[in-house]
Amino acid sequence: MGPLSTQGRAFLGDGDPEAAVEVLRRAVAAGEPDGPDLLIRAYLESGHWHCVVDWLGPLVEQGAVHYAGRLGVALAEIGDAEDAEEAFRTAVAAGEIAAANDLAILLRDHDQLVEAVRLLTDAAEQGDPQAGANLSSVLLEAGEVLQAERAAQRHLADSRPDTFTALADVRVAQGREGEAEDLYKRAIDLGAVRGHTAYASFLLDVRGDPAAAEDELRAAAAAREPGWAATLGRFLLADGRPDEAREYLVLAQDRGDESVERDIAEADGEDPYDD
Repeated sequence: MGPLSTQGRAFLGDGDPEAAVEVLRRAVAAGEPDGPDLLIRAYLESGHWHCVVDWLGPLVEQGAVHYAGRLGVALAEIGDAEDAEEAFRTAVAAGEIAAANDLAILLRDHDQLVEAVRLLTDAAEQGDPQAGANLSSVLLEAGEVLQAERAAQRHLADSRPDTFTALADVRVAQGREGEAEDLYKRAIDLGAVRGHTAYASFLLDVRGDPAAAEDELRAAAAAREPGWAATLGRFLLADGRPDEAREYLVLAQDRGDESVERDIAEADGEDPYDD
């Protein structure tokens, strides 16, 4: 790996994708072979969605289908659901099982639950580490608690820590709070992608313990869980700490999360719904 790519990967490991972007652009220009994939990752982690679309769109059209899944993620983030679906389907057809997760979530959001469940079921059976948990979550959101339980239990394994989070969510829906808490803790121990965030929600909404919830949200920040900055910012805003909240909300916005715009306005003392 070239020196610039090595430096960029270190920035990514430290949770600083913006710094990684600058270095990795130079790595690509210098022709370092690992530069392109690392730069795409940096763009995605920093929310440079249009950069990803502009770069990968023509490549996928020219047949580089191994980029289709990542192109789909960027298209979905900028609100181009139709082209995102096409990109995800291209990725799935090319054998990228992980893209089935993204396609299924997109379909769920557009009320195509039956196909979403089918995609996740197939991906889970093929061994995708996220599909079983996602399948359980999609079913739970649809009110199919028993099916969600069965999906989580079927795919429950230490090698798939997010299935413990999914089963914990089911236990909450069933009113089995003690079991749920044990499962959330187990998910964290195993390294679940959003383990601390999910447990924080449980502590706040079920246990009514905002202090413990804040501790978990700060642990989520330390672990760089997806969406940690927006989640922590919104918690602080609801807790009456707008100045502290604003720091995290702006960070989330800088990393491509446009959903925090109204939260920032509220932190600034403005009416978030005043256009």
